[in-house]
Amino acid sequence: MSTMENRQQAVQRLASAQKSARGAGGYSRWVNRPVGRQLAALAYVWGWTPNRVTALSALCSAAGILVLALVHPGIGMAVAVAVLLALGYALDSADGQLARLRGGGSAGGEWLDHVVDAVKVSSLHAAVLISWYRFFDLPREALLLVPLVFGVVQASSYFALTLTDQLRRVTAAKAGQSAVATPLVNPHEHAPVLASLLVLPVDYGLLCVVMLLLAAPPVFVVVYTLVMLANLAYFLLGCARWYREMSAL
Repeated sequence: MSTMENRQQAVQRLASAQKSARGAGGYSRWVNRPVGRQLAALAYVWGWTPNRVTALSALCSAAGILVLALVHPGIGMAVAVAVLLALGYALDSADGQLARLRGGGSAGGEWLDHVVDAVKVSSLHAAVLISWYRFFDLPREALLLVPLVFGVVQASSYFALTLTDQLRRVTAAKAGQSAVATPLVNPHEHAPVLASLLVLPVDYGLLCVVMLLLAAPPVFVVVYTLVMLANLAYFLLGCARWYREMSAL
């Protein structure tokens, strides 16, 4: 059996055991997970471990963030940042899928994945702040607060979602139920398309695409600010919902 046949079989196995599409943003659902599936199958054939894929994801994201902070905005710079961040995001999806192919992940692997994500979402907006300060001709200095607020919102959202997930698992375990927070489903499961489009503004993948607008700094400032406001609104509404859910456990 050839290597390509092995990879194809791995892709088919993953296609029948994907996370639920419910609640997933459009980019994550239709772009990132399918790309991550192909990367996971390739890593599986190569004999890579999930932690190795996580490390590569971290390197790609770090490279994109460094380019964002250190290089003057332009077309080449914008493409490099967007591609590196998108590749890091796809590999972030691939490590979990690779773990499923290998029979399940580990607590250490899950910890590493979460820590890398936490560092990524915090440092990305710090890099935007540095770029704006160094290279952008902002009409008002107060606009420097935008990436600062965005970083706080995304770091807080990530913590709130992670904590909510862990509390669900603990409660399920105490009740003697399955502690799996994100069940695997048939890939043909019906999930509302409109819902995935509505949460697209808070999809990290959209932020990767928005980085292409670094080639036109004034446009980037406007779009980035609008995405920040959407994330802030989602976080505030989400906190109220998550608190009610946690209080009811």
